[in-house]
Amino acid sequence: MRALDVIDCHVLVIGSGGAGVRAAIEADRYGETVLLSKSLTGKGGCTTMAEGGYNAVLKDDDTCDLHVGDTLRGGAYLNDPALVEALVHDAPARLADLVRWGAVFDASADHEVAQRSFGGQSFPRTCYAGDRTGHEIMATLMERLRGSGVERLEETAAIELLIDGDRVCGALALDKKGEMIAVRADAVVLAAGGGSRVYDVSTNSGTGTGDGFALGYRAGADLIDMEMVQFHPTGAVYPYDARGRLVTEAVRGEGGHLVNADGERFMHRYDPERMELSTRDVVARAIATEVLEGRGTSHDGVWLDVTHLPASQIEERLPLMLSQFLRYGVDIRTEAMEVAPTAHHVMGGLRITPHCQTSVAGLFACGETAGGVHGANRLGGNALAETQVFGKRAGEAAGKAPERTKALDRVQVAAQEERLAAFSEGESSPTWVREHLQRAMWDGAGIRRDATALQTTERVVEGLLTAPIRAVSERNLIECCGVQNLCTTALLIVRSALLRPESRGAHYRTDVSQDWDPAHSPYGHTRISLQGASIEEREP
Repeated sequence: MRALDVIDCHVLVIGSGGAGVRAAIEADRYGETVLLSKSLTGKGGCTTMAEGGYNAVLKDDDTCDLHVGDTLRGGAYLNDPALVEALVHDAPARLADLVRWGAVFDASADHEVAQRSFGGQSFPRTCYAGDRTGHEIMATLMERLRGSGVERLEETAAIELLIDGDRVCGALALDKKGEMIAVRADAVVLAAGGGSRVYDVSTNSGTGTGDGFALGYRAGADLIDMEMVQFHPTGAVYPYDARGRLVTEAVRGEGGHLVNADGERFMHRYDPERMELSTRDVVARAIATEVLEGRGTSHDGVWLDVTHLPASQIEERLPLMLSQFLRYGVDIRTEAMEVAPTAHHVMGGLRITPHCQTSVAGLFACGETAGGVHGANRLGGNALAETQVFGKRAGEAAGKAPERTKALDRVQVAAQEERLAAFSEGESSPTWVREHLQRAMWDGAGIRRDATALQTTERVVEGLLTAPIRAVSERNLIECCGVQNLCTTALLIVRSALLRPESRGAHYRTDVSQDWDPAHSPYGHTRISLQGASIEEREP
């Protein structure tokens, strides 16, 4: 290994999705900013794949109080109210930023930004660009980033945060050749996305290995509610190679019907008032129940049908879905889509203040890496707004951090060198570890959970976390570190799930009974860190 390259900056942002790029743009106003991207900047992560929309209160007959109420109710009252208030009140201004920077959203007849209905919301407040909203936002952010002074380190992965005393002061990273780099900084923003790749079927890209959760955990940060993993109700199930591919909530927002193998619109059994526009946790469990009780399709899914809609509406409002299914040989104008739940979003994450400060000095977090905004269930359309609201807040707070003497602990460097060297002597391929982990998590910590299955899964994950992974070359080192992060994230999810003895939002326990509703639960956040794990108990 060559001599260690050292880069100094004011702010280091780890992650280049919507939250990370927005944070870097903001931090650049305060000093030298480095954006560390595991993929090509703007190409990895979930923002560019997000199809549905961006929630914002724009109409006179909508209110911030309504949006706050919908978000808290949808999140089963596990959300941090201060974070929800920040999301709702800042979302319109951050949308205006995007429009001012050139983002093109669909327009209404009166030339305002168009909005449509999404599940769990009392008002049609979801702004959209067809069914490729995230792509439009990401393209706009990238243009803004190119005009900034932000330095980009691409195809480079953070493998450990640097610590100076009781604060984070940078990160060690690997480039695509497997060479280690040290980036020293006055403040670090973790915006590394989610980790639903711990499951066998997921909407996430291959970069969704939970790096931010694992990095923060090993640095001593507190994480909350890691058991709260959202399974999006509608992922493609056929053909096999398309499994988990997101079928946007916009399909249901435009009037799509969910139908079981008997030809029945079954959501009347689960939420007769909201039907297909119920919250994602309810719809996902409803589909899983239909399949479990024998009313599913031959591929263990249900049908999502828009054939009753005008073909012109599908072509104009759902162009990506139309082209995606045409590639599979299905014309959604005349045929129904076959769908089933797929792992989608981790609502838990690093505990933050409204200004994105974590429990560790010098470390900030935003986007899916941070917890508390969505509680026990995320409303569709709130995630894209979250990237912009908290991306800006994190970048600004990190940018205002005081300059410090740049530190580099050689003991930490040596420990990571030993970690990497051990990969050359391992026995298990990272692919083998990942596949075994994903199957174990899908079977034992999925939509339906019980203590016995969770305990079994915990033991499996613990074994995989300590498996001696083998790197076939230096270029394989990033993958090996990513698989270890994936195992760490899985363990955080399972241990947190064992802590919560109730069904709430996305966390559904089949082995417990309760006589309270979410608003009167005796439990608050689960908390997990290097110091231990617990669940808050409160008066119901």
